[in-house]
Formats: sequence, C-alpha cells, structure tokens
Amino acid sequence: MKPIFALSDGNSFYCSCERIFAPHLATRPVIVLSNNDGCAVARTPEAKALGIKMGDPYFKIRDLCRRHNVAVFSSNYAFYGDISRRMNELYHRFAPDVEVYSIDESFLDFTGLNGGDYAGLARMLRATVLREVGIPTCVGIGHSKTLAKLANKIAKTHAELGGVCDLTDDAIRERYLPGTPVEDLWGVGRASLAKLAGVGITTVGQLRALDPKKARALLTVVGERMVLELNGTACLTLESVPAQLQGTAVTRSFGRPVTRLAEIEEAVAAYATRAAEKLRRSRLAAVHGYVFLHTNKHNGDAWRHASKPLSFLEPTDDTHELIHAATDAIRRAWAEGFRYAKAGIVLTELVPLTHVQTSLLAVIDRDQRKRLMTALDDINARFGRHTLVPAAAGLRRTWSTKFDRKSPAYTTRWDQLPTVTA
Repeated sequence: MKPIFALSDGNSFYCSCERIFAPHLATRPVIVLSNNDGCAVARTPEAKALGIKMGDPYFKIRDLCRRHNVAVFSSNYAFYGDISRRMNELYHRFAPDVEVYSIDESFLDFTGLNGGDYAGLARMLRATVLREVGIPTCVGIGHSKTLAKLANKIAKTHAELGGVCDLTDDAIRERYLPGTPVEDLWGVGRASLAKLAGVGITTVGQLRALDPKKARALLTVVGERMVLELNGTACLTLESVPAQLQGTAVTRSFGRPVTRLAEIEEAVAAYATRAAEKLRRSRLAAVHGYVFLHTNKHNGDAWRHASKPLSFLEPTDDTHELIHAATDAIRRAWAEGFRYAKAGIVLTELVPLTHVQTSLLAVIDRDQRKRLMTALDDINARFGRHTLVPAAAGLRRTWSTKFDRKSPAYTTRWDQLPTVTA
C-alpha cells in the first residue's frame, strides 16, 4: 500500500490563538507583532485585505490599524506553544504517527485509515481541533510529503474545497496541479525558481512532467526528489521521533539601547538560564558555544559586533556553569561607548547526557547539582517560569524585550486563567 501523508496547519496560527479567548475578535482584523513589537509576523485574512504585509514595521502601519480597528498583539510564545502542544496531542487520536514540522504544522500518517476515505478523516480532524482547541485548520493529503504540503497550500487558497485538499484523488489532482504556480511548491526558492523559469517551467504540472534525471541536472538531487514526490513516490519519510538538537540559541533584542555592562551581564545570564532549561528538557549537554552582542546600524548608532567563545571543563547542562561561562565571555566581548541593541548565547555542539566525558579537574558535586537543577525545573514547571531564577539573571530586567500588547498567559499560569461570570 502506498503511504498517505496529511499535513495539518493552523490558519493564521498566532492570530487564531489570540481569538480563542476573545471571541469578539472573530471577524475583526488581527495582527501579531515580532519581538519588541517591531513588525507584523501574523495576520488574519481581514488584516491582509487591508494591505498589511508580512514584515511590515508597526510604526508604518500604526495609523492604518487605528483607522480600521485592527486588534494588535505582542507575541505570546508560551501561549502559542501550549496551544500547539494541545493540537498535537489531539492529532494522535487520528493517526498512529505524527511529525511536528513547526509550531503550527504537523505531518500525520493516514495510511490505510478510515477505509480509505482520507478527506472524510481530515474533515473530522478539522472539526475536532476547532471544537476542542479552538483553532481553524486546513489539511492537505498526498502520497508524499511534498504533495501533502502542496495540497495544504491549495486548501488554504481555494475556499470551495472547505479546508481539505486530497491529492490522492485523481480528479482533484488533475484539476488543481497543472495550473498551480511552481513557487507554491515546498523547497522551491528564488534561485530554483529562476533556473526553472529559464527552461520554461512555471507550473507544478510542467515540473511534474519533467524527467527526474533532467531535474537532477538542473536542481541537484533535491530537484530529482521533488519530481519523484510530485508523481507520488515518497522519498521523505515521517519522522515521528524528533531529531536530536545539534545546537540551540537564545537571543533577544533589548527593549531599549543598553550602555551598561551590568545590564548586558544580566541579560546574558538570563539567556544562559533559558538555554540550560532547554538542554535539560532535551537531556543534552553543551560542549562548545559562544556569546555575542551588537549595536543597531539601522538607527544611526556606530556599528559594533563582537563574540567570544564559551569555556567548559566538561559538557554541561548546569545553569550556574552556563551563567559563569557566559558572563565571563561577555565581559571579554564588551567595549564602552556603544549603544547595544541585541545579545545572545549560541550553543554550537550538543551531546546526550549519557555520553558526557567527565573531567578529572572538575570539583563540582554532580549529583548535588543535578538535584538542585531538578528542583529548580520542578518549581518553575509547577508555579510558572521565572518563579525561581538565579540572582545573576536580574529581577527588574529593565533591558528586557518589549511586549507592550501581550495577551494573558491563558493556559500556562494559574493567576491568568480566564474567568467565567454569570
């Protein structure tokens, strides 16, 4: 039996999350802004119809938003992440294997399910997600991940399909594939688009008819795989077990220019704290990494960028060790007389905790530190992030990224749960 892939995607996901607990926004234009309330990174169809484009700086569209009563929100990543988790838990009711592709997209294995009525199964999934989580979705179905991804795009742009496009159906496939622009295809970037246009290929139907060997000569093995997948040969499998992280980073723009070393040290300590939490959640340890800081060359400030490596005696997931290494490195990267706009910590090599090679020079009681880190994580998991933090990470955090329009943590903090009144 040929495999059947489905791709479920939350429509205008960040905006849809904001609408869950604000039903009065159901037909009102909504946008969500990036860090520091800088640019539009999510828009409802109503907002798009007003001409608001992805990446538009908010200061340029502020008047337009006021005139048209656009609801504007800061990014609320913890909330969005929790809604994503709920959606993926629900997906497991409908498919034996699920691959989380991004915060709002997941591939599902529909092979042999629902007696072959894959579109019917997708409609049940959409209705259940909307009823139990509150997020509208579109579902694309195909014999390959490329076809499922393309089907999802078609479902989003063709209202007559009702949010579900099943490209395993011959009639649906022949109706929509031939005229679909090739730029709608997963994996076709600007360079590939130019090469395809150079040989007269502008639609998915034309690319689908291309000889796979010619596609390989034109676009390397990626092009050959793309043509095979468009013709129903699955070259990409479902990755139901997430790949091990090879690296991780915590970087933030400041809410205002920072000119004092003490504030930079606080910020980097806070980022190191978050990085350590991510490591422990994945049961990994950091081997190498670096910290960086830079100014903003777009607002007239003198440009400066500096980075320094982190130094560990042995691979670690310990918050205190990461803070010590990060603050030591940022002091070496620091220079007076600049207005810094951003800093961060980047861990470039990670290994499983089971593979950590201990150092004979280390004097830390690892068992005691492990109990301390476990207690720290448990308290923050129970009472909310930042309930217990190292003093080095700061308490007031006047340098922190701006989220002036942030909605409550409806599902992740007890004190911000929605209330119902009679």
